[in-house]
Amino acid sequence: MQDDHLRLKARHVHEKLYEFFGETEWRTPLPPIDELVSTILSQNTNDRNRDAAFAALVRRYPVWEDVITADTGELIQTIRTAGLANQKGPRIQNVLKEIQQERGSLNLDFLGDLPFEDARRWLMHFKGVGPKTAAIVLQFSMNIPAFPVDTHIYRVTTRLGLTPKSMTVEQAHEHLEGLFDPENYKTDHLNVIRLGREICLARKPRCGQCPLQEICDYYQNSI
Repeated sequence: MQDDHLRLKARHVHEKLYEFFGETEWRTPLPPIDELVSTILSQNTNDRNRDAAFAALVRRYPVWEDVITADTGELIQTIRTAGLANQKGPRIQNVLKEIQQERGSLNLDFLGDLPFEDARRWLMHFKGVGPKTAAIVLQFSMNIPAFPVDTHIYRVTTRLGLTPKSMTVEQAHEHLEGLFDPENYKTDHLNVIRLGREICLARKPRCGQCPLQEICDYYQNSI
């Protein structure tokens, strides 16, 4: 019964945010390998820094095979604007190298032929590829329904009462996939992030502007 209640609440979240924001647009989808690299770059930084580092990377290395054979120090310097470059450079290099070794080429199209859990598990067996990175590649690059959870989504859904406070960010991926409708994952992911960035701020949330007041545990407990 609790799961049914939460699914109904998730449906209300979808409807309210869609009415409030409409269809939030994702940037132009990237090919799967590009999306994987871009998402690794995005870890612990903002979109602007990620995009700047990704642009520098593709300018310096015309094909991804060049990254595999690149001087690691040079690679690190190229992506410096993304932050944590000393970690991200070798991480990207190793992931690309392992994919090429396992598959014979840098092509992830085969994931579309696998059951969802197998596709996610395959991506996550690479060091540095967690559930959020895997979900972004599957949902936004391959149109395979997945629900990525970032800090905004975790904060907002916890305040709403959709995600238990005892649950980790990693655990929240499968939990929220069980609550939202798969056909709405993309829209709901983007709209919940937008709510977190514009209204449900980490500090001093703007509850007076929020369209989810009536179904938000955080707001209801504060009045």
